[in-house]
Formats: sequence, structure tokens, C-alpha cells
Amino acid sequence: MECNPNQHQLTIAPGQFSLLAELKEIWAKRELLYFLSARDIKVRYKQAAIGFAWAIVQPLLTMVVFTLVFSRIAGITTGGIPYPVFSFTGLLPWLLFQSSLSRCSSSVVSEANIISKVYFPRLLIPLSSVLSALADFFVSLFILLGFMLYYGIAPTWKIAFLPLLVFYSIFAALAVGLWFAAINARFRDVRHVVPLIVRLWMFMSPVAYPLASVLQKIPAEFHWLYSLNPMVGVIEGFRWALLDDAALTPGLFVNSIAFTTLLFIGGVLYFRRVERTFADIL
Repeated sequence: MECNPNQHQLTIAPGQFSLLAELKEIWAKRELLYFLSARDIKVRYKQAAIGFAWAIVQPLLTMVVFTLVFSRIAGITTGGIPYPVFSFTGLLPWLLFQSSLSRCSSSVVSEANIISKVYFPRLLIPLSSVLSALADFFVSLFILLGFMLYYGIAPTWKIAFLPLLVFYSIFAALAVGLWFAAINARFRDVRHVVPLIVRLWMFMSPVAYPLASVLQKIPAEFHWLYSLNPMVGVIEGFRWALLDDAALTPGLFVNSIAFTTLLFIGGVLYFRRVERTFADIL
């Protein structure tokens, strides 16, 4: 068969990335996002002996250990805030971030069968894995509010900012998780590295101790470097919103948000760059 050199050829190629177009496509597929998130929650507790009680047991046991080690033994002071409440307000966003990051990092590999068979916005996969962690978060939040009432700590007007801080926690988990999800698709040993990073990250974040105690040990000119940790802004924001006596350091909070935003933009661009190879390497 001879080819006519004058015949027009149609070349199909991926278009340039547009965040607005991506958001529109994700919104158009929002039912799939809901289905993937709901399925993750059901699978997680389908054969669990105590079901959603894990969302209560994990933060409670961690809070007890932190109270014994950091408050009773190490003698860390929290400025008049009862240490169980202080540690729980740090654990609440941290466990949300930890759970979201762990699921997001392995989400692409765990959904290999779907990716290789049908097209849909691939960003829905890490996004749904992060949103599914909210179920545990809201259960733990009610436990924290119960502790606050027990210790006579009433929420103030600042609790109105809590939804924004929950969004920031999800945003921070996605900012880091998108990188790991894309890299894990090619290098499967990433799944062994992520738990180690998460454990070390917790002790580098002000979960069990006040931020002020860390800043006292670090020279002032390096405070900005510590604030690049996305969880510094998240945890301090939660304590400020829930505890009336907790203070917020605006400069460090803004630095944390700014760096998290840059990390998120880079993660989205990198994920979009390598997602076209997912079907081939998974």
C-alpha cells in the first residue's frame, strides 16, 4: 500500500498541563473520587476486630506514652495547658498527616489494575487515599473535645478556623505524598523508606513538645529553616485554634505554608510528568 505524501496525518499528544483544566476534570469525576474514598474506608475496617475503635485506641495509647515519657519523666512544661490535652492536639493533625501520607505514597501501586485498564485523572488516586483518612480524624476529634471538656477547656471563636487547618493538613500530606506516590511507581522500595521517614519526622515536629522549647535551642537565624517543616504550621495552627492559651508565631506559620505550597506545586508537576508511564511500569 502506497502512502500519499500529501496526505494529512493526525498526531495525538498530551496537552500542556493546566491546573484549572485539571481541577475541572477532577470535579467532573467527583463521583469516582467519592467511590474510591468510600471503598478505601470499607476495605480498611472490613475484617478489623474492633473497627473504627482503632481511631480511638491509637491516639489514646500514644497520648498515654507521651504523657509518661515527656511529661512525667522528661518534665516538659506546656505553659499551664494539661499535658494530655496538649499532646492530643498535636497528635490529632499528626495522625491525619501520617495516615494520609502513608496511603498516598502507596496509592498508585495499589491501584495498578485500574490504571492499566481505564482512563481517568490519575490525581484522583492519591487524592482519594488522603480523603479517606478524614474518617479516623473526625472520630479522634470528638475524643479530643471530650478531654477538653473534662479539663475545663472550652473552645473559643478560634475554632472557626479548624476547617481551614484540616484542609491545610490534607494539603501538606498531598504535597509530600505526590512525590512518593510517583517515585514508588518506579522504585518499589520507597514503601520501606516512607515509614522510617514518618517516624523520624514526628520527633522533628512539635507533636510532644512546645515549639517554643525548640526555638530556644536553635539560633534565631535558623528558625526559618525549622519552619520549612510543613507540620510546624499545621500543629501550631491546631493548638492555636483549639486551646485559648496557645500562641501562634505568624512568621513561622507563613513560612511553613509557603514552603508547603511550593512542595505541592512541584509534586503535582512531577506526578503529571511521570503519570503517562504508570500503565507501562506498574
